[in-house]
Formats: sequence, C-alpha cells, structure tokens
Amino acid sequence: MRPIVRPIVIVFAALLAAAALSLPCAARADGKADQDAVRRAVERGELRPLAEILASLRGRLPGEVLGVEAERRKGQWVYEFRVVDGNGRLYEVYVDGKSGAIERIKEK
Repeated sequence: MRPIVRPIVIVFAALLAAAALSLPCAARADGKADQDAVRRAVERGELRPLAEILASLRGRLPGEVLGVEAERRKGQWVYEFRVVDGNGRLYEVYVDGKSGAIERIKEK
C-alpha cells in the first residue's frame, strides 16, 4: 500500500470495530445474557460488577483468565470464567454473580 493509504485503512478499521462494539448484543437462546441485560442487572444490584468479582477472586483462580461470560441459571446470575493454568490445562470456573463465591471449577 502507498504510505498515505495505510493509515487511512487503519483508522477506518478502528472506527468500524468501535462502531460494532457499541452495538448491543442480541439476546441468546442459550441463557447467555446480552450486554444491556447485564448492565441492568448490575444497576439493580442483582449482579456485582465484573471488576469487583475479579478483585475478590485475585489469587483464588487456578490460572489466568482467558474469557468471561455472564448468564442466568435457574434465576440466578453466574459468571463463567475460562481459565488456563501454567501447564496449559483449561478450566471453567463458575462464580455466583451476587456473592462472588466460587460455585464450581471444572477442568475441560
């Protein structure tokens, strides 16, 4: 690419990505919540903010967090963390969204 075109393409791609991320996620049939539902649950006090949960879990997870999802299970909010340990083993860690208690750790 010519020198002037490349920065324009990069800026355009960044703007496109920002626009896509600002759109609300569609509700899913599998119980996983969309961004708006999670935000409303936090505002109503039904779900603790992710930053608080992460701070409370520091040092208690079996490895490094790769990803997280919030979902409703049996009427309760649950954070599902995907975690990898130093040996490359993958875990799913289920955390109560209100109390922050680890409910279950499952090796994948």
